[in-house]
Amino acid sequence: MPDSHAFLPPALPLMNDWNIQGRASACQSCGQKFADRQPYHSLLWEEERRYRRLDVCVACWEAQYLQEARTRREVVSYWRGIYEAPPPPAEPIRRDAAETLLRQLCERADPQYRPATYILAVMLERKRVLKVKEQFWRDGQRVFVYEHTRNGDVFTVPDPALKLGELEAVQRTVAQLLEQGLPPAMSGPDPAPATPDATGAEAVPSDSRVEPAPSGS
Repeated sequence: MPDSHAFLPPALPLMNDWNIQGRASACQSCGQKFADRQPYHSLLWEEERRYRRLDVCVACWEAQYLQEARTRREVVSYWRGIYEAPPPPAEPIRRDAAETLLRQLCERADPQYRPATYILAVMLERKRVLKVKEQFWRDGQRVFVYEHTRNGDVFTVPDPALKLGELEAVQRTVAQLLEQGLPPAMSGPDPAPATPDATGAEAVPSDSRVEPAPSGS
């Protein structure tokens, strides 16, 4: 099991649950550069209604942050990782369409795309582009902490608690976004979520995850 823990602080005001934070290339406490395959520790905590990430070396972790991670209620998650030095940029990196769309949706932070964001994250987890580092509950809602397996970027993705009867419509939305791209943001009030009528839909247990059907790719 990963060396990680989760905490459940008291309920706070509404936060921005969408967040992408890259892995640091040096200890954010002492400033020492990380070497390839060097162990490091990461903290995720709440600050000004946002999630903040801190990457530190083992020495700084043991000297300063280990006790804070266990006692500070602002800390929602922490884990241990292995730093992988990025390869030299021989040519521009061509990102996968699903990964690019997920980043755009996280940056947009539009509630109507919450189900699509979750489904994209699950798809990328299946492709081993992302992996679940942690999960915790915030105001009665589960939030998954995903880490990019190659570059260490962290995505915090709320679980929309989809019902089985809603899954097909959300998958169609994802397919349309992948084909046509994300439309420009509206300046007015957010439109209502494009979800089907949930009447008669089968509820999914709170301890299970609704996942998209396997794709051909």
